[in-house]
Amino acid sequence: MTIKIEKKIKGYQVVKPEDKAAPAAAAPEKKAAEPRQAEIIQMHESVERPEALIGSTFKIKSPLFEHALYVTINDIVLNQGTPHEQRRPFEIFINSKNMDHFQWIVALTRILSAVFRKGGDVTFIVEELKAVFDPRGGYFKAGGVYMPSIVAEIGAVIEQHMKNIGLIHDPEMDEAQKKLIAEKRAAYEAGAAGKKASDGAAALKGESNASGFPPGATLCAKCNTQALVLMDGCQTCLNCGYSKCG
Repeated sequence: MTIKIEKKIKGYQVVKPEDKAAPAAAAPEKKAAEPRQAEIIQMHESVERPEALIGSTFKIKSPLFEHALYVTINDIVLNQGTPHEQRRPFEIFINSKNMDHFQWIVALTRILSAVFRKGGDVTFIVEELKAVFDPRGGYFKAGGVYMPSIVAEIGAVIEQHMKNIGLIHDPEMDEAQKKLIAEKRAAYEAGAAGKKASDGAAALKGESNASGFPPGATLCAKCNTQALVLMDGCQTCLNCGYSKCG
């Protein structure tokens, strides 16, 4: 076989028959050892909305509104059926019979939905919403948790939803804190029960507040619950374990 050389020869090497067979045998082995990995999809603006989404609906009943608000958050499941499967919020809707605040509610849901679809860490919006205060004053919801505004409660709903799907995790108290809080609550309940037995109707003053904590408890700055009491000379929260003494 004749081969025409059209370029200048700068060097040469003798190729033996066994040298040709070695690369050919190594090529299939390399291909088998490196299987192609599936692409991991992350949340971004180009992700198309599926025909069906899964989600949750939360009811908000506030004294600031005549009618309840219903907050629906729909999620998209990325990399379904793989070890990288994750559920991310995709859109949010807020419905109510009260049309007085229709404009800002629609604006809020559109902005929040756009933030969800942007991708990245979207948990920051929880603190941003919970930091909104109503100039007319806030209110206590069921359980004695203080809400500074209706927007803050929407933020609390989004926070709960993100906890449900695993985007936000509650910091766990250590065993010493749990034991201390349990002992103090047990001592209080025992004292209240004893007073009720001895004082009869007068024991009504010793009953817990709406959140289930002592009636003299004040608002905790960390968890916004009426559970801050004076224990051993230090203000301590019986709900989250926060203490001003550290």
